[in-house]
Amino acid sequence: MFLLQIFNMLFVPSSKEGESKYDLSLFKPGDLLEVPRTLFTHFGIYLGDNRVAHLIPDILPVLTKDKAKIGKMVTNNRLILGVITKTASVRVDSVVDFAYGSEILINHMDSVCKQPPLDGDEVARRAEKLLGSVTYSLLWYNCEHYVMYCRYGMAISYQTYQFCTAVRKVVCSRLCAYLTALCGVLGLCYGGCVAPCTLLLTVLLSFTIWMAA
Repeated sequence: MFLLQIFNMLFVPSSKEGESKYDLSLFKPGDLLEVPRTLFTHFGIYLGDNRVAHLIPDILPVLTKDKAKIGKMVTNNRLILGVITKTASVRVDSVVDFAYGSEILINHMDSVCKQPPLDGDEVARRAEKLLGSVTYSLLWYNCEHYVMYCRYGMAISYQTYQFCTAVRKVVCSRLCAYLTALCGVLGLCYGGCVAPCTLLLTVLLSFTIWMAA
């Protein structure tokens, strides 16, 4: 009973999160929808009839085969754990479940991408054709790659590019080089710190490579 309460607290959305506040007349089949989720922007393709196809990480299919629970709104806890385990799927949800209470931007990427959008019906057809489980990658195949392919024919992610650019600036900065050198010197001077530091660096490096793969 206690485990069930913990499970529901972490993975089952509250009734408040299911309240509708969206005007469906604003959306057309093939529209690209954007909402903020956790640290990134989440993307989906509107299919019509209050249905949105989107690629979303979700840990729940690993924990249970209950389709009723899996089909409910993906909470942020489910999403974050899905990112870490690389478990995701392209699924269809209602506008409310997709937006998770956030404001929705419509076709904002049209002003960013130089490639003109495809016909709305073709966009929706592509989006539905890709439904099902996928291997998620934060850098190489995320929700933005999915919608960009469906709407523009190019599987690219501007968020990934911006993220990699920011990381490269940090990693290649002089401060980072100085700190790395300082840690190395301190590790050599104090032999007792070598093993813990090495372990920590190994874990961090392994995690970074895992998430980038």
